[in-house]
Amino acid sequence: MSANEYHFVSYWHVEGTAEQVFDVLTNAEDLTRWWPSVYLSVKQPEPGGPIELLTKGWLPYTLHWFFRVTESNRPGGFSLEAWGDFDGRGVWNFEQDGAFVNITYDWRIRAEKPLLRYLSFLLKPLFSANHRWAMARGEESLRSELARRAGAGQQSAGHTS
Repeated sequence: MSANEYHFVSYWHVEGTAEQVFDVLTNAEDLTRWWPSVYLSVKQPEPGGPIELLTKGWLPYTLHWFFRVTESNRPGGFSLEAWGDFDGRGVWNFEQDGAFVNITYDWRIRAEKPLLRYLSFLLKPLFSANHRWAMARGEESLRSELARRAGAGQQSAGHTS
C-alpha cells in the first residue's frame, strides 16, 4: 500500500432496523442535518447524477469529493464509488441483530488532495485518527437520528384527530 492509500473498517452497533439504517444512510441530502460535525455541504447538481460533498474532521482542512452508489442491496447495504480529493470505494453492510443493527463500513481510498497526498508519508497516523473521529461522530449522530425518528413515529401514532 502506498503512503497515500488508506483502508479503514468501521463497526457501528445501533438500535433500530436495517431498513431504518438503510433509509438514513442512503438519503445523502439529509447528511448535513443529522451528521453536521462532518458534512458541511451535500448537493446533487443533476437528478440521478453524482452527489457532491464538502466534509471535515477535527483537523483544519476540508475535503471536496463526489460519490455515486454503484450497488444497492436493500436493506443489507450499498456500495459507492468516490472521487475528488480522494478516490476509492466504500461498502456499507447492515446486519440485523435482534433490536440492533451491526453496521460495517469498509472504505478503501487513495488521497488525492495535495495536502494529504504529499504529507501522508509523514502524517498518515494523524489523518487516520481524523477519519476515526469522523466515523465516531457518525455513529453517535446515527443513534440520535434513529431515536428522533422513533420518537416522531410514536408521537404521530399517538396523535388523534
